[in-house]
Amino acid sequence: MMEELHDVQLTEIKPLLTSQNGQNLQDFDCQEHDVETSHGVLHVTMRGVAKGNRPTILTYHDIGLNHKSCFNSLFNYEDMQEVTQHFSVLHIDAPGQQENAPTFPTGYQYPTMDELAEMLPSVLTQLQVKSVIGIGVGAGAYILTKLALNEPMLVEGLVLINVDPCAKGWMDWAASKLSGWTSNLVDILMGHHFSPDELTENKELIQTYRLHISQDIPQDNLAMFYTSYDTRLELQMERPVPGLNENEVKTLRCPALLVVGDTSPAVDAVVECNSRLNPTKTTLLKMADCGGLPQVVQPGKLAEAFKYFVQGMGYIPHVVLNHLRANQVSGFYKSPALSPSHHDASLIDFVLVCMFAAFFFPHTDSDFVSRRDRQVAQHASTFSSHFVMRFCRCF
Repeated sequence: MMEELHDVQLTEIKPLLTSQNGQNLQDFDCQEHDVETSHGVLHVTMRGVAKGNRPTILTYHDIGLNHKSCFNSLFNYEDMQEVTQHFSVLHIDAPGQQENAPTFPTGYQYPTMDELAEMLPSVLTQLQVKSVIGIGVGAGAYILTKLALNEPMLVEGLVLINVDPCAKGWMDWAASKLSGWTSNLVDILMGHHFSPDELTENKELIQTYRLHISQDIPQDNLAMFYTSYDTRLELQMERPVPGLNENEVKTLRCPALLVVGDTSPAVDAVVECNSRLNPTKTTLLKMADCGGLPQVVQPGKLAEAFKYFVQGMGYIPHVVLNHLRANQVSGFYKSPALSPSHHDASLIDFVLVCMFAAFFFPHTDSDFVSRRDRQVAQHASTFSSHFVMRFCRCF
């Protein structure tokens, strides 16, 4: 029985980008806009309409991708429909990275990473978006983190995938220069997105993204975005001591969920970012059997984690665990020895709800949180952060 379940889960590892292979690159119920800002024009895509006073989900992709190739596997996944029915979604494409983007003219000055973050408040104002829950990958995670540091009142929560808060040191700079002399930009970006094992083992996925990076984005535009990210400044964040200097140090004020695959090239960077954030508002989710693009390779697991995240913020009244039934939970664990029995499945569901509620429940909306949910959150507060971190690493 377990072998059959694992076979079913492997179907998630085929997010082909061409339209004839499914709907992963299709946008539904969306409007596209070119929005003028002080640092140039941003191409954005709005899915759905604003839902009352709830925040909009704001996405920002990584280098070598656009909003479709980065996020459509996740947002078109069936379990994400429970989330998207509660929120509007605003996808940002970095300048010149969108589908069918024209090549920039000679002499064009590409925005720095700081300037890319500074473009977003103007976009949100023009589209009448009052607040956001951000989902960023790689370079996009850096930009959304910078937005939250600059404009904390705009950002209610962040899901940061493969975030790197550090600038390149001299050794990194020298290594990248050497790599640049011996490799082309496409090869460099493939190494940025995927682990060595993925590059050799998951040939269908790798070929799909290699073709996308080399053919679907103007290479001059892509090189400019890569250079902007490669020359980024370090994010100035310091982990506060709860109850002592929380209001004095510069760090994220909103709840944050850090996500990384257990074989991702970004593992060390994400762990470093976690060390700079408030431990009472931050959870690190290290996903098993997953590499550099968890939103593409394991959209079901990430969708479940995101649903718990927004439920903990009080915006979804309950979570339906479609992929965490008693006979499926083992797919989230690193080894069969840790897999729960059928008898334990309801406890796992309860613990997962408690885990996210304990960390993110202070930001609640009274219209959507029941008395029972509050009681669950109160009980969940007894879970220590050490237990939660250990539990997260089981994914």
